Amino acid sequence: MRQLRDFAVTVLVLAVLGVAAGVAWSAAAPRAPFLVTPEGTRLADPATQALIAADGWFAVVTGAAGLVCGVAGYWLGRRRPLPVLLGLAGGGLVASFLARWIGGVVNLGAASVAAPTGAGTGGGTGGGTVTAGALALTATGVLVTWSLLAVSVYGLLAAIGTYGESRKPPYELPEGPGLPGVPGVPDVPGYPGGPGSGGLRAP
Repeated sequence: MRQLRDFAVTVLVLAVLGVAAGVAWSAAAPRAPFLVTPEGTRLADPATQALIAADGWFAVVTGAAGLVCGVAGYWLGRRRPLPVLLGLAGGGLVASFLARWIGGVVNLGAASVAAPTGAGTGGGTGGGTVTAGALALTATGVLVTWSLLAVSVYGLLAAIGTYGESRKPPYELPEGPGLPGVPGVPDVPGYPGGPGSGGLRAP
């Protein structure tokens, strides 16, 4: 039951962060300009790099969130790693989809500007209005950035921690000063093999 709770809490926290990431993406990424005319809507500049930049900014925002979530998940969920790790993987995907949806709905930035006559992909359109279009992803592969980095960071930190534990020398009891030649039996009253314990017992 605790494992299910840890998984659900991890997914829920990442979903909330996904909403914030969507707002951040909408504020940081440029939106492609579209020309609105009586004939319809099309890109005002076919050579615009705004679509590619939007994908790049999405990868940056969700990648940074994935790094932070991976570190936080490791330090807070080391006692029950499996549900937290699964929560990072599933929650990262949920957060990425929420970020894409929120970023396209919020639409922060300039509303519209006047376009010169004949602007657009084809001449002779008679003019129109250039407006910033809604954010959209053209490379949907960046949706896995959050999950991939969160899980990778978690696994890396777990591996480093395991390696550090394996390098520690095994704990050894000191040799008892009152019982020379008998390692691990300190001269402590009541300790098995020590004074007042009745001697060592056969296993």
